[in-house]
Amino acid sequence: MTFKESLESGKFAVVAELQPPKGMDLTELYENAEKLRGHLDAIYVPDLPNAIMRLGSLSACALLKQKGFEVIYNLSCSHRNRLALQSELLNAAALGLTNVLILRGDPPSLGDHFEASPVLDLDVMGLLEAANRLQEGYDLVGNDLQGKPRFFVGAQVNVAVTRDTLDQTVMDMEKKMRQGAHFFFTTSIYDPGLLEEFMKRVAPYKVPILVGITLLKSAGMARYMNKHVEGASIPDPIIDRLMKASDKQAISIEIAGEMIRTIKPLCQGILIIPIGWEGLIPSLLRQAGL
Repeated sequence: MTFKESLESGKFAVVAELQPPKGMDLTELYENAEKLRGHLDAIYVPDLPNAIMRLGSLSACALLKQKGFEVIYNLSCSHRNRLALQSELLNAAALGLTNVLILRGDPPSLGDHFEASPVLDLDVMGLLEAANRLQEGYDLVGNDLQGKPRFFVGAQVNVAVTRDTLDQTVMDMEKKMRQGAHFFFTTSIYDPGLLEEFMKRVAPYKVPILVGITLLKSAGMARYMNKHVEGASIPDPIIDRLMKASDKQAISIEIAGEMIRTIKPLCQGILIIPIGWEGLIPSLLRQAGL
C-alpha cells in the first residue's frame, strides 16, 4: 500500500525520519531502514536538515525506493532558485518519487556552511504553486512540459499557536490546501491540549495531519527545543521526568509512547524523529500499542 493509499483509507499512518549521511557511506541509512521494514507506512528523508551539508533527500529516497521502501522526499526553498526547484521536482518524478513534503528549509546560518547565502527565491506557497503547475503540464512561466509529473504533496503546520495566532495559522493551512497540499506534518509537540484545540478548529477540512514526535534525549534537549525550535511545546512536567530519570532511553520511550496513545484519536498519524535513536522505534511502537 502506498503512503497516499494509507492516508486515503483512513489508516493511522506511522512515518519515521531517517537522516541521510554526511558523505557517501550509506551503510547506516540502509541498516536503520531495514530495522524498520514492516513497521512503517513510509520513511521520510529531510533535505539538508539544520542546514548541514550532506547527501540530498532526492538520491537517498531514490535508493531506498529501489530497496522496496515507501519514501517521502523533502524539497526545501532555502537553497535553490525557482529553476532548480522545478527541475528537482521533475527529477523526483522521473525517479518514481511521488510523495513530496515541501518546506521552507533551515537558514544556512544554523549549519556548517554559515557563510552560504540563503536563496528563498520561492516561499512555500510559491513552491506549492510550482508543483501544482507542473502537474498541470507547464512551468512557472507557462512553458509546456513534455509529460506531466504526478505528486502527493504535503506541507508543515505549526500547531503550538496561541488563540491570537490560530486564525492566521488556519488561513495559511487553507491556502496551502488550495495550492495542492494533500497532507500535513506538524512541528514536534508534547502538549496534547494544544493539539486538541487546533484539531477541533481544522476538523472541517478533513485533511490528514500527522503529528511530529521527537525522541527527547535529555532535559537539556527539551529546554533547547522549547527555546530554539519553532512550534516545540514541551511542558515542565515532562522536562522534570527527563531530568530525574536514570535511564534516559527508557523514559524517552515511555514519554513518547504515552503521547502517541493520547493523540491517536485526534490525528491520522505520527512522524517519529529519532535523532540517532532509530533502533528504539520498534520498542516505541510496541509501547504505543501500534
